[in-house]
Amino acid sequence: MAIVEVPGLFKERKYPFIASVVFVISLFAAFLLFSSSQSSAFRSYAGVNVITQSPPQQENAGSLKNSTTSPSGDDAPETTFTWKLCEGPGMIDFIPCLDNWKAMKAYRKLERKERHCPTEPSSRCLIPLPPGYKMPIPWPKSRDMIWYDNVPHPKLVEYKKDQHWVVKSGEYLIFPGGGTQFKEGVGHYIEAIEKILPVIEWGKHTRVVLDVGCGVASFGGYLLDRDVITLSFAPKDEHDAQIQFALERGIPATLAVISTKKLTFPDNAYDMIHCARCRIRWDADGGKPLIEINRILRPGGYFVWSATPVYVKDEEHQNIWKATVALTESMCWKIVNKTSVHGTSVGVAIFQKPTTPSCYKSRQEDNPPLCDSSKHVHISWDDPLDGCLPPIPAVSTEDHSNWPLAWPERLKTKSSSLSSVEPGSATSYEEDSNHWSALVSDVYLKSLAINWSSIRNVMDMNAGYGG
Repeated sequence: MAIVEVPGLFKERKYPFIASVVFVISLFAAFLLFSSSQSSAFRSYAGVNVITQSPPQQENAGSLKNSTTSPSGDDAPETTFTWKLCEGPGMIDFIPCLDNWKAMKAYRKLERKERHCPTEPSSRCLIPLPPGYKMPIPWPKSRDMIWYDNVPHPKLVEYKKDQHWVVKSGEYLIFPGGGTQFKEGVGHYIEAIEKILPVIEWGKHTRVVLDVGCGVASFGGYLLDRDVITLSFAPKDEHDAQIQFALERGIPATLAVISTKKLTFPDNAYDMIHCARCRIRWDADGGKPLIEINRILRPGGYFVWSATPVYVKDEEHQNIWKATVALTESMCWKIVNKTSVHGTSVGVAIFQKPTTPSCYKSRQEDNPPLCDSSKHVHISWDDPLDGCLPPIPAVSTEDHSNWPLAWPERLKTKSSSLSSVEPGSATSYEEDSNHWSALVSDVYLKSLAINWSSIRNVMDMNAGYGG
């Protein structure tokens, strides 16, 4: 691995963006030093302006000004930005592409929860903080409690209080780890899944999980204890944006819905996909919702379904169960276990995606059809659900399996499917890994004025291979 010295980086110009990064971070650090010497009521709006009082009410929203000088020299011109706080009801939760009411009127109920971005230029205003906002509680304490004023959604708290999802206690929201399917707590539920199917091996064999219809994301939060990275998603629905709770807790989450478009994930991405009463009819629209899950599930990966059709015996639920099982069989999935979570009445069914395409070839009926390999491209952004089964990558003679090595060896091993996605990508992957290994260890961790122990949620906006 290459050793990178910071002075050499600037002199040799190997990383021309670092000067800009250091300058921005220096400004941020100066702000932190300034704010730490003031009252805890100081607030920052996107690093643009410092407010020396509680967040202003809507009627007092005025212009916010910030001046910056270019680092290139004293003669450089000063640049001034003028901002305003966004005005109107509900602006503290405003999401432009999900709250575009004008466009949403033209769509069906479920489609309204998809992204519909405004066509006109966005208003250059800053989303206001909720009244009484405080600096977030640090991780790992935040997994179990957050400030109520930071995510003030009383309707959801009231609706879910009897299910032990979230409870208001004074100025805090407490997350006891309960839920509709977590009768004995989410920790007990996670242990039960591994006992039902030991090959899952949390944190070793199973590392990357997608939680569908996640609620407040306690499942993903507690899997972090098992060294499992879970991305939780749910729509912005009648319960407000539940993932705000997840992100405030420090749990990876995003807003999404399975409706008419593909999820924005590549093929064969997840080791496991989990649904605990996520309220999705998997057999709807010709089975497209479950076919989409098949697309992003790794060959040999598991779909864990814990919902009333699995264990409630009335006619309606059993019809849903039979229709779903028929669909899984047509996709060559197999049921590896169907049982109840120990000590509860909650049932769980675990399905496995095939590891080879041999079953596809032996089906009596080509339904769902196989995707046309000449037309199937690895693009999922703003792409409609297609209802076909993508090809299963060939198993290389070296690996004998499509499954990656156990974690943490997996981190430094390139995927066998890289070369099939893009020619030369295996070499690019190694170069990218070496590049970021040096840059993170020698620059980001050692040479930037950031207390990384205070940072929990990070978005990498040009992730590449994730290095």
